Amino acid sequence: MRKIYTTLTLGALALVVATIPLVAHHAFGAEFDKDAPLRLEGQIVKLEWVNPHSWIHLEIEAEDGSTEVWMVEGGTPNVLLRRGLTRDCLAPGTVLIVDGYQAKDHSLKRANGRDVTFTDGTKMFMGSSGTGAPGDAERLAARQARGRC
Repeated sequence: MRKIYTTLTLGALALVVATIPLVAHHAFGAEFDKDAPLRLEGQIVKLEWVNPHSWIHLEIEAEDGSTEVWMVEGGTPNVLLRRGLTRDCLAPGTVLIVDGYQAKDHSLKRANGRDVTFTDGTKMFMGSSGTGAPGDAERLAARQARGRC
């Protein structure tokens, strides 16, 4: 009988451990509002280069002239690296324009980033879905020709 309880306990524990990654990850529609596109422009104040999503913290100027920090979710570091977007490109102080979608809870200063545009006009897809987004190969070749990281 003891063997049965031990086996059941270990099986239950394995099931719980196997579902932990599922709890940590979410679908776009669960957290972000597809009907609330936005454009943020500001300086990077912090970069979180972590799985399952990278986070860029941008300090932007609000309509009233004050500053606020927005958290912008991007793809995994591995996906961004494959697209040519490295940590060095996203150093604090770098000015970016981010096109994306606001969190469903509009009181949060949080967004899902779709595209990031640098001051030199380089535009890159930073979303978390898919690899080889339309135009990625052309943008990478143009960026490398200009010496962009």
